Amino acid sequence: MAFEGLADRLQGTIKKITGKGKVSEQDVKEMTREVRLALLEADVNFKVVKDLIKRIKERAIGQDVLEGLNPGQQVIKVVKEELTDLMGGEQSKIAVANKPPTVIMMVGLQGAGKTTTTGKLANNLRKNYNRNPMLVAADVYRPAAINQLETLGKQLDMPVFSQGTDANPVDIAKQAIEQAKEDHRDYVIIDTAGRLHVDEGLMDELQQIKDTVNPDEIFLVVDAMTGQDAVNVAESFDDQLDISGVVLTKLDGDTRGGAALSIKAVTGKPIKFAGMGEKLDQLEAFHPDRMASRILGMGDVLSLIEKAETQVDEKKAKEMEQKMRDMSFTFEDFLEQMSQVRNMGPLDEIMNMMPGANKMKGMKNMQLDEKQIDHVEAIIQSMTKEERVDPNIMNASRKKRIAKGSGTSVAQVNRLLKQFNEMKKMMKQMMGGKKGKKKGGLNLPFM
Repeated sequence: MAFEGLADRLQGTIKKITGKGKVSEQDVKEMTREVRLALLEADVNFKVVKDLIKRIKERAIGQDVLEGLNPGQQVIKVVKEELTDLMGGEQSKIAVANKPPTVIMMVGLQGAGKTTTTGKLANNLRKNYNRNPMLVAADVYRPAAINQLETLGKQLDMPVFSQGTDANPVDIAKQAIEQAKEDHRDYVIIDTAGRLHVDEGLMDELQQIKDTVNPDEIFLVVDAMTGQDAVNVAESFDDQLDISGVVLTKLDGDTRGGAALSIKAVTGKPIKFAGMGEKLDQLEAFHPDRMASRILGMGDVLSLIEKAETQVDEKKAKEMEQKMRDMSFTFEDFLEQMSQVRNMGPLDEIMNMMPGANKMKGMKNMQLDEKQIDHVEAIIQSMTKEERVDPNIMNASRKKRIAKGSGTSVAQVNRLLKQFNEMKKMMKQMMGGKKGKKKGGLNLPFM
């Protein structure tokens, strides 16, 4: 996650104050000093940090907080609320025109991922809102951009309106909307030209397109990994075009993430979507409250549920629950479960959404190894159906055969069998099948 470094610093800072039965004004000052340093290190705008810390300090030192019940938790509540407000307060929903089609203009510099994001947004609208979008290739200066959008259209089975590199971008946009009306398309997403930097020629063209098609939304696509440059770019585009929202790309990257925390405060324009990976389904609506929870280590249950709902078959989930209860859960079931979990996204991202995962014993330093899953899958796939259903039948020769077939060792096969049995027992306890707590943590085969 882009905020990993910031999250680590903030979680360490607030942990000191959370457990205190009584919190003094000095405690709050020390905490806000640490929060300030953490935010500045994460590349959050200096003025934004200054204003944020001032608000946190004023609210946290208030008598209702310091003299109330659980003052440490009250202070954390203040920090979470202020972080949420900083990023926009609440989710900013996408516009819907009174008379279709709704027109969305995608703008931004080259290299921010604008064309790919155009395809991702169309996919998101169809998948989550049951919309029927059309893509428009209006970047006539880069044949590669047109080809890329057409390729994305084929992958998504979605129409792309294109007139090649010789047509005028303004005419392309105008004619695309007419075509969308004829084809009963309810959204038109226009991929406009970008430059390596903001210049007068680019802005003139974008302004002409805006004046001609009167878009319902103008989304600026910015690369979260560019830090403060992303904020400067957002200011420039907003001054010229009055953008309606921002789409952050590469928010899953190894970056400090300060741009996301600064953009709303500096431009006043909300972050609408965030790119969380390279796949076409890895564009998420941006929820400031959920992101604040994740940064502070409180998890993001709602996003986790939404991810699960898109990947998990409800009927199969109920069958699986029953199998966990009566201990009939097999390696066949485990293989299917692993496949569904992998479809939800990277393991570390999923773990970040689980409340308290960062506080679980050993979880902070636990290595969630995606390659280990490949080894586990290979071992299970090398078993016969009979062995998957009843691992107890395995003897030394069977284990040797499985190890050879999966390119692993007998020791790894034995380890998986042991972990699988432990996991089944733990699952039964978690499902309420057995009272009492088992010492230690859940040791999954891919950790």
